Amino acid sequence: MRIVVAMSGGVDSSVAAALLAEQGHDVIGVSMQLYDNTPESGAGEDRSFGSCCSIDDLHDARRVAAAIGIPHYILNLERQFNEQVVSNFIGEYAAGRTPLPCTHCNSDLKFTTLLDRARAFGADAVATGHYARVERTAGGAYQLKRGMDPAKDQSYFLFALTQAQLARAMFPVGDRPKDAVREYAHLRRLPVASKPDSQEICFIPDHDYAAFVTRHTPQAAHDGQVVDQTGRVLARHDGIHRFTVGQRKGLGLSSSPTGAPLYVLELKPAERQVVVGPRASLERTSLTASGVNWIESRPAGPHRATVQIRHRHPAAAATVRATGDSCAEVIFDEPQIAVTPGQAAVFYDGDVVIGGGWIDNQPIR
Repeated sequence: MRIVVAMSGGVDSSVAAALLAEQGHDVIGVSMQLYDNTPESGAGEDRSFGSCCSIDDLHDARRVAAAIGIPHYILNLERQFNEQVVSNFIGEYAAGRTPLPCTHCNSDLKFTTLLDRARAFGADAVATGHYARVERTAGGAYQLKRGMDPAKDQSYFLFALTQAQLARAMFPVGDRPKDAVREYAHLRRLPVASKPDSQEICFIPDHDYAAFVTRHTPQAAHDGQVVDQTGRVLARHDGIHRFTVGQRKGLGLSSSPTGAPLYVLELKPAERQVVVGPRASLERTSLTASGVNWIESRPAGPHRATVQIRHRHPAAAATVRATGDSCAEVIFDEPQIAVTPGQAAVFYDGDVVIGGGWIDNQPIR
């Protein structure tokens, strides 16, 4: 089988390519140049790639391809990445939401582009180094499942994949733990066997999201008020894009008048207000989600599931109900802390991803 493998230059995608080549497949390595790494004009700073999308990573991917004897190509997707991922990231923060760029990058850009290129290469499938699994049911539908290594599972970021995409998707490392992936890389003497994992958003290697948004959208840096739940003004801020629901540090406030720590409860872009309060006020028993993708089919009625509201957040028992073709309501059995607009709510039945969507803004009550 001819398979196009997305090679980021990291150990996971490198092992994915090596495994498939070892199994006798006709493997083609493809890397994506996503972000301009030249100094920004007039900015006086180096706007370099992060550790998952750097020029060095592209060179690493090429070295791995040469080591396992497969062809390697680089696709320049800077324009598409800016339009579909970076612009969304900036707009979401400016709107008082906390974006999840990796999901947009995976579903909106990488898989769509790779499938198009796979057709051009005459390939049957597309593979990545994600820790997830795809299985086909007896009825012929494709299921997206958690990776076998719970510490590395990345199914949360892939909830938007469609049946057509899953039908041609392969995740060769999804059925093994990370330690085994590293061991295999060392045994095969892959050049990236000891390379550390990427830990940050590729286009913001310094982690300063607020400065990035301000630089690209100066109007986002409007000051405003930090208020309590009664509307009483406690302080001023330099822009709501500097805050996220659940945040405690950087509020300009040490504690409430009673001495209890304060957390961001809600962001109100129209009023330029950051609403703060005690940790107990972060608890939510429900959420609504839009842009929902159902992996197989939309459930006809209320459906019991576990729901994950952040990548590292434990999935919680809940009832999920579709409220339209692309909307859903989630009612949790137990209150959840810091349900954050802009993040994904992903629905699971055991290890199987049922679907997921984007958490909506909801006023505190």
